[in-house]
Amino acid sequence: MVCGIQEAAENYRKLFQEILNTSREKLEAAKSVLTDEQERMAMIQEEEQNFKKMIESEYRMRLRLLNEECEQNLQRQQECISDLNLGETLLNQVIKLATELEEMFQEMLQRLGRVGRENMEKLKESEARASEQVHSLRKLIVELEKKCGEGALALLKCLDLEIRPPELREMNFCCAEATQLSFLFRSKSLLLEHLEPARITDLSLCHIRGLSSMFRVLQRHLTLDPETAHPCLALSEDLRTMRLRHGQQDGAGNPERLDFSAMVLAAESFTSGRHYWEVDVGKATRWQVGVYHGSADAKGSTARASGEKVLLTGSVMGTEWTLWVFPPLKRLFLEKKLDTVGVFLDCEHGQISFYNVTETSLIYNFSHCAFQGALRPVFSLCIPNGDTSPDSLTILQHGPSCDATVSP
Repeated sequence: MVCGIQEAAENYRKLFQEILNTSREKLEAAKSVLTDEQERMAMIQEEEQNFKKMIESEYRMRLRLLNEECEQNLQRQQECISDLNLGETLLNQVIKLATELEEMFQEMLQRLGRVGRENMEKLKESEARASEQVHSLRKLIVELEKKCGEGALALLKCLDLEIRPPELREMNFCCAEATQLSFLFRSKSLLLEHLEPARITDLSLCHIRGLSSMFRVLQRHLTLDPETAHPCLALSEDLRTMRLRHGQQDGAGNPERLDFSAMVLAAESFTSGRHYWEVDVGKATRWQVGVYHGSADAKGSTARASGEKVLLTGSVMGTEWTLWVFPPLKRLFLEKKLDTVGVFLDCEHGQISFYNVTETSLIYNFSHCAFQGALRPVFSLCIPNGDTSPDSLTILQHGPSCDATVSP
């Protein structure tokens, strides 16, 4: 009987040790989730403030463009028609449109705040679940460690009657001790619980809709500068399209690293004023567009220092499209493939904005940028590893807008 007791105790000790090991792994996972949710809570508050500043910056820019558009329309109308009531009519129109613009942006701020509060509530609930599981697992681990260190008889006498070895079923053990081990076995269900991070709404879904009609007036007819083109790039005759040359790809690099060194600058540069241009990115799977400030010394040697560029990057991984902005590097939510990107540059106010032209919505903007020297549009394709790529980017051109209507 002694041998049977020792053997049964050893079997149950191994069982408890397995549960203990699993509990420790589960505890580390729960602690990781808890830390992640706490970090996300801090991060989402900062992100909400950044999006709020972005919305406010976009509103001020739109209002400036609206006022300028109205002034231009008033001047054109006064040159054609001598009407004393015209000025008052256009002024009322400006007031109406400015009010609509403010209401639209106030609604965006309210939506942002509502989504932010919902996200915070979800994260707090997730944090509470993770914290509770951490507490329960720590308690379970203490009990298991205690049981694993007990002697054979002490270990077995706490087992419930139904699971005791046959030779121990008639023994009258303490009911309180049996209750202790019963708790441990019931706690095994804790190990089956699976913590999932809170699913929150990406704040970039709070799209700022609409494009200023002044963008057509400010649109620049850009061309690519062959003197700054990377050797693996082929430029079209009209210098508006760039693509990768066949047979120029180097497959020796890390296949998981995206090499966007296939870069070219626009021939045009800006030191003042406001400017807008559009790029067809629909034929590229990995691309970058943005603004470069600095100097390009020799052909193919456009500066690669990350601090010298403000970029929007698009890439596809399998069936998933992603967008990134830089600096700092930040991932944005993308509902579907992006076809046309609009870029707005305001040198005086230090603002760069990227737009989804197809959906007529803001992607992201940078405000209060400290520019030094001439600013040049920059375009880049990712050099593939081994395989050739049909990717291409094209600068779009539209005629200047002659429409005198006023719009927010």
